[in-house]
Amino acid sequence: MPDHPDLQQLIFGRLTWEAIPLHEPILLATFVAVGLGGAALLAAITYYRGWGVLWRDWITSIDHKKIGIMYVVLGLVMLLRGFADALMMRAQQAFAFGGSEGYLPPHHYDQIFTAHGVIMIFFVAMPLVTGLINFVVPLQIGERDVAFPFLNNFSFWMTTFGAMLTMASLFVGEFARTGWLAYPPLSGIVHSPDVGVDYYIWSLQIAGVGTLLSGVNLIATIVKMRAPGMGLMKMPVFTWTALCTNILIVAAFPVLTAVMAMLSLDRYLGMNFFTNDLGGNSMMYVNLIWIWGHPEVYILILPAFGVFSEVVSTFSGKRLFGYASMVYATLVITILAYLVWLHHFFTMGSGASVNSFFGITTMIISIPTGAKIFNWLFTMYRGRIRFEVPMLWTLGFMVTFVIGGMTGVLLAVPPADFVLHNSLFLVAHFHNVIIGGVLFGMMAGITYWFPKAFGYKLDPFWGKCSFWFWLVGFYFAFMPLYVLGLMGVTRRLNHFEDPSLQIWFQIAAFGAVLIAIGILSFIIQLVVSFKRREALRDTTGDPWDGRTLEWSTSSPPPDYNFAFTPVVHDNDTWADMKRNGYQRPSEGYLPIHMPKNTAAGFIIALISAACGFTLIWHMWIPAVATFAALLVAVIVHTFNYKRDYHIPADEVRRVESARSQLLLGT
Repeated sequence: MPDHPDLQQLIFGRLTWEAIPLHEPILLATFVAVGLGGAALLAAITYYRGWGVLWRDWITSIDHKKIGIMYVVLGLVMLLRGFADALMMRAQQAFAFGGSEGYLPPHHYDQIFTAHGVIMIFFVAMPLVTGLINFVVPLQIGERDVAFPFLNNFSFWMTTFGAMLTMASLFVGEFARTGWLAYPPLSGIVHSPDVGVDYYIWSLQIAGVGTLLSGVNLIATIVKMRAPGMGLMKMPVFTWTALCTNILIVAAFPVLTAVMAMLSLDRYLGMNFFTNDLGGNSMMYVNLIWIWGHPEVYILILPAFGVFSEVVSTFSGKRLFGYASMVYATLVITILAYLVWLHHFFTMGSGASVNSFFGITTMIISIPTGAKIFNWLFTMYRGRIRFEVPMLWTLGFMVTFVIGGMTGVLLAVPPADFVLHNSLFLVAHFHNVIIGGVLFGMMAGITYWFPKAFGYKLDPFWGKCSFWFWLVGFYFAFMPLYVLGLMGVTRRLNHFEDPSLQIWFQIAAFGAVLIAIGILSFIIQLVVSFKRREALRDTTGDPWDGRTLEWSTSSPPPDYNFAFTPVVHDNDTWADMKRNGYQRPSEGYLPIHMPKNTAAGFIIALISAACGFTLIWHMWIPAVATFAALLVAVIVHTFNYKRDYHIPADEVRRVESARSQLLLGT
């Protein structure tokens, strides 16, 4: 049979055996470890006959609570990968001085710091934020599910397969070597002719679709589906921050989609949007990516602010101080998030007027954030503070985030930014607000709502170990970078000549090891808590004495959340209901209609990822085939009218009777 190189090219594109990095010992060892771990996991699921439960109750589920849990699991799994990259970078920088080149060659190091940024922002922070919002918001507003349950499932799987596409670059081909925002001309086809930038583009495009649709879904849920009596100024603060976050998502993520589309057109079709040829301009890319990128920072931090508001109120035993000012501060931050993007490139040469405007708006945005800090402090003032693990994360945040905020105000001054903008000072500031704000907030939220999700608390000893290792490790890891940045040390370097700098990098590496112990402590906490779940179970269903509506349900809540739609009279809903002696009815139960599970979200997302993979490798015939399959799957699902399933009234009564043990406390 004659060879057909053109046909082979159309089918396999650039994919060859050389694309598998067998010559890289670190990647080869990782591949073997992942393969063995994956095989062990599959064997365990098979041994315990878990495939049916996994498919029926999780993969195809449209229950917002299970989808929220799966988002959080995705974020925690990707945290392990993203932090492994951080450890490798810290080890490289600690030892690569003078005559020693370290163990990471430049092309590998560049991939690692790019993948670290992409994974931590898109596939750790975003899933953790979206997961908590998914789980908590319908419970807080007294609803049985989100507005579009199927869309929720589909959004999750698009995010997951975007993450898997990024992970695939570890074993087939390579990832981008451009930094996590992939500035042209470095990300153009001339300077990055390999598949790394294409992995970057299609991973973010697929995950971005999921995030955007999730934003639309959650806005519709919060705006249209609140319980009777819950006006906007009676919503819990976490729900307010979730609403503002998703407004930012819907406004900002189409910009990311558009700029990734233009970059891909530059690379695939030579369209020259971001080149110096034929009228292109790389600064247009920088403007567009930061018009998305800076609101993204507030997309991440606002839900963390909402978590801290819930935690501080609960563990101070008081109503949140300044509820209205908290809401207005959140709204001001949401608006100002769109007026500060240019502070990321003060050095582009826009002139004093432009730089002054964006410097001033950046300083102004610190005012509502400062107002929140004072409100939390006043909430704690003369309160009955309980130093439970979620409260420890909150107190650690308040100290750490204030430091990050002050360094941010410093960077908002254009002359200071001219000196510091490409130094390790900026790296320290960014991690200061993302770790000290977002990560601490997500850990507080996971610990706070874990008993609501699973019916038992997390072990407090290992939780405190995790917190202290994280907190101390953070200061060891990033305070030296502030010092190095003020000394003029630039970022993105894998080798240094000045031996006097080495001690600072070694201290930072020690801090990274402490953070690794903190992550390990959290994993141990999960295992120990599961083994001791009966001892850690709270029979009242209200383990923290929370003040908002989600605590009025049992722990964990039933599939339908609420047998009766609650009526809301106060923003401290549950505290108000208990004050007024609320008792759940014993009669009047009606059948409940719930939508059926569906595999369509998983299948469509899987085909989307396959299509993205074929486009990355220029496999044109499979690309056309998978795109056609994608259209068919979408059309088939469109006409697949699944009926709701019915929970009979007797079953609802039985479940509610079994779960109603003293939810109101004694």
